[in-house]
Amino acid sequence: MDPEHAKPESSEAPSGNLKQPETAAALSLILGALACFIITQANESFITITSLEICIVVFFILIYVLTLHHLLTYLHWPLLDLTNSIITAVFLSVVAILAMQEKKRRHLLYVGGSLCLTAVIVCCIDAFVVTTKMRTNLKRFLGVEVERKLSPAKDAYPETGPDAPQRPA
Repeated sequence: MDPEHAKPESSEAPSGNLKQPETAAALSLILGALACFIITQANESFITITSLEICIVVFFILIYVLTLHHLLTYLHWPLLDLTNSIITAVFLSVVAILAMQEKKRRHLLYVGGSLCLTAVIVCCIDAFVVTTKMRTNLKRFLGVEVERKLSPAKDAYPETGPDAPQRPA
C-alpha cells in the first residue's frame, strides 16, 4: 500500500485507556473499597463484586495498553466501554447502598460503601464522556457540522480589533 494513501492514525486516545483519569480513579476507588471490605470481614458478596469489577477494569486497561483493540476490529470498543461503565455503576451502587447501611456498627464498611459510591460517580462521568465522544464521531462521520466551543469568553466578546471593547481585568 502506498504511504500517500495510507489511512491516517487517529489522534484520539481510546475511551478506556489510562490517558483518561476516570479509569485509574475508578480502579483506585474500587481497590480501596475492597481493602475496607476485607479488613471488616464484610459479606462475601461485597468482596466478590468488587473483586470482579477490579478484574474487569484491569482487563480493559490491559487491552488498551497492549493495543489489542486495534487487532480486534470487529468489536466496537467505545460501546463496550460504555456498557462496562453502566454495568459497573449498577453493581457498585447496589454494593454501596447495602454497605452504607452498616454505618452505626462498622465504620470501615461505611467507608468502603462511600468509596463504591464515589466509583459509581466516576463511572457515570466516564459513561458521559464516552457517549459525548461517540456522538461527536457519529456526527463527523455523517457530515453534520460539529460546533466546538473552546471558550465561553469568546461568545461574550465577539468583536476584535482596535475599536472593540476591552475585556475587564
